[in-house]
Amino acid sequence: MDRSRGINDYEPGPVPSESRVDRYGFIKQNVSNSSAAEGLGKSREARRVRKWRKMIGVGGSDWKHYVRRKPHVVKRRIRKGIPDCLRGLVWQLISGSRDLLLMNPGVYEQLVIYETSASELDIIRDISRTFPTHVFFQQRHGPGQRSLYNVLKAYSVFDRAVGYVQGMGFLAGLLLLYMSEEDAFWLLVALLKGAVHAPMEGLYQVGLPLVQQYLFQFEHLVREHLPKLGEHFNREMINPSMYASQWFITVFSYSFPFPLALRIWDVFLFEGVKIVFKVGLALLKYCHDDLINLSFEKLIHALRNFPEDAMNPDILLPMAYSIK
Repeated sequence: MDRSRGINDYEPGPVPSESRVDRYGFIKQNVSNSSAAEGLGKSREARRVRKWRKMIGVGGSDWKHYVRRKPHVVKRRIRKGIPDCLRGLVWQLISGSRDLLLMNPGVYEQLVIYETSASELDIIRDISRTFPTHVFFQQRHGPGQRSLYNVLKAYSVFDRAVGYVQGMGFLAGLLLLYMSEEDAFWLLVALLKGAVHAPMEGLYQVGLPLVQQYLFQFEHLVREHLPKLGEHFNREMINPSMYASQWFITVFSYSFPFPLALRIWDVFLFEGVKIVFKVGLALLKYCHDDLINLSFEKLIHALRNFPEDAMNPDILLPMAYSIK
């Protein structure tokens, strides 16, 4: 089986002007003026940032103590969304990658500078396909593409059994928007090797064994939670491998709107892979009445192109959290 399945080919376009870039650095699809709403959002965000700074302490010094004392408060605040200015630090704290970094001084530099990888040409080939509409990664051989290459090459040397698979670029790319190369590398290690949650490396090994397992489980969950839709999928011969593979391979970072992907990643890093199942089920539940009336070809299209309102984090995520 092709280990890059589910990820399409892209080539970068011209670098846009700043006015056409959103707050995350992506080229805007629709340029709108909502300054009043943004002003209200900024004051609310400032209050949230103050709460979070108090919770994590200087450089994360109070984090472990706070999590032990008030785990339910931490879980609730993470589900509401980590303030964007603190995301990089908090992601490292909740993933266990900060501890890995401190325990392995100089290892990343050794992997990048002194080791060679059998995957180097594959990585170079795929670099421009990772977040092609983000300004950080658009410039060919620019700082973003170089950092992405370094992280992926280092991981392919660190774990030669996994090496490099195209979907890994979206994980590394997302992390690089919030932290340094070395920090992103160790967070990738924490995820694939299972520093806090179950190891993810099976998503990228030959044959994609963990992808196969998750898709099998997801199909049964659809039948359990949405029996009518499950039966309709069965009649139309639709199975999760046709639409959900990249949900698991990239943890929604490949095709979902970036604000939604970030909110999912906040929860994913703290609670583990079950949020991927929950979000997938919530999407199907939200679109249930439309999907149940579609035939095979239209179903495939709909399952790869969900409506904009279904992708609203404040609607979709509470639905996901409510699924047991």
